[in-house]
Amino acid sequence: MNSANSPLTATLGKTSFPTPLLAASGVWPLERELWPPQALEELGGICSKGITLLPRKGNAGTRLAETPAGLLNSIGLQNPGMEAFARTHLPELVREELPLAINVAPESEKDFEGLFEPLQAWTSRIAAVELNLSCPNVNAGGMSWGKDPDGVALATRLARSCWKGSLWIKLTPQAPDLPAVARAAEYSGADALVVGNTWLGMAMDLQRKRPVFERVVAGLSGPAIFPLALQTVWSVAGTVGIPVIGCGGVSCWEHAAAMILAGAGAVQIGSGLLRNLSLPKEIASGLREYMARENFGSLAEMVGAGRK
Repeated sequence: MNSANSPLTATLGKTSFPTPLLAASGVWPLERELWPPQALEELGGICSKGITLLPRKGNAGTRLAETPAGLLNSIGLQNPGMEAFARTHLPELVREELPLAINVAPESEKDFEGLFEPLQAWTSRIAAVELNLSCPNVNAGGMSWGKDPDGVALATRLARSCWKGSLWIKLTPQAPDLPAVARAAEYSGADALVVGNTWLGMAMDLQRKRPVFERVVAGLSGPAIFPLALQTVWSVAGTVGIPVIGCGGVSCWEHAAAMILAGAGAVQIGSGLLRNLSLPKEIASGLREYMARENFGSLAEMVGAGRK
């Protein structure tokens, strides 16, 4: 772990992260004993799997399908529910020195109080709550909240009324007007924005002559979406005054550098970790070399430098 004065130290609101590289929600196991040690090297923080109020078994049928440059997933927010998570997993997660963000996924307005109440006792140990308004693989909540500025504003206000700590809003790239959605989140009390989540895609089973996924569509991640994700970071960072966290297709240090230059104060790594557990270490090394070569004395100097 890097010292506080490291060139790679990232600051998001009141919280400092040893590097700007965060494990994205969905790829990191809840069970601490399953955490791969090599993936922890140079990782700046961890975002938990999405937690719903009640337990979810996830989606039936096929859940993963590879594409030539990415991965389609239809997991469906499988998780033990907030009560079991707070009782069993959270005490183990907060033992780690790395900053921890808890991803929560409300399905209705009634869920908010129940989702946040069990977290209150851990406020000092939780770096942020990441409000998931972007999951494409569920029928309620998720992306249905995040497509519309009014829906995002309502969800953000409800979360803000329940949680006084740092609040990140994870936005969906499927929103017709992403800058408007981002502004709605900022005005309603968000401390940072995660931009964004998977894009909608699908796959066809040629033998069955049917869609691979029972929900037909699934979330596409991986290198194929990086240029799209970079554009969303650029558009959102130019319209809000709060930190932006880039997410989508990051698989090398050049991708991370591009997002930071576009205005991201930190970068989440998702499906790239499934291919290469040493990715955070490799990206951090590349960023240090690039910053030294381009005379960036700190990450703060680099954030948004591509916009000037």
